[in-house]
Amino acid sequence: MPTNSGVRLIRESRLTQAVDYAYAAVADAPVRSIWVAGACPLDLDGNTVAVGDYAGQTHQVMRNLVTALEDAGASLTDVAKTTVYVASSRQADLVAAWEVYREYMGGHDVPSTLLGVAALGYKDQLVEVEATAVIPG
Repeated sequence: MPTNSGVRLIRESRLTQAVDYAYAAVADAPVRSIWVAGACPLDLDGNTVAVGDYAGQTHQVMRNLVTALEDAGASLTDVAKTTVYVASSRQADLVAAWEVYREYMGGHDVPSTLLGVAALGYKDQLVEVEATAVIPG
């Protein structure tokens, strides 16, 4: 994690280490907070990409998340918490999205919630990721 990040990840030794995310994140004041709307698998024309493909949609979602963070002056290493929504009740579909999400997050394994939902907002949308980030103030 870059030393200029406002986020410190907590990995509790009294909880299982068999997870690929930190259990908590701490941001010491003063910091600037950034709340990113759920990143969707939309191209520049507003079309849903990779219809039917959980991994393909997650790649687009993460690229869009990176862009939104950059526009706010942040990066993925400034993220303190995410929620990953997958329109499916099949665990394999959730895992497919999670694996791509983890590729982008790398060693910055922030606290995150992964959940299956009945539907998402755009036609043919399967994946959405929302994030909260902090940068030193």
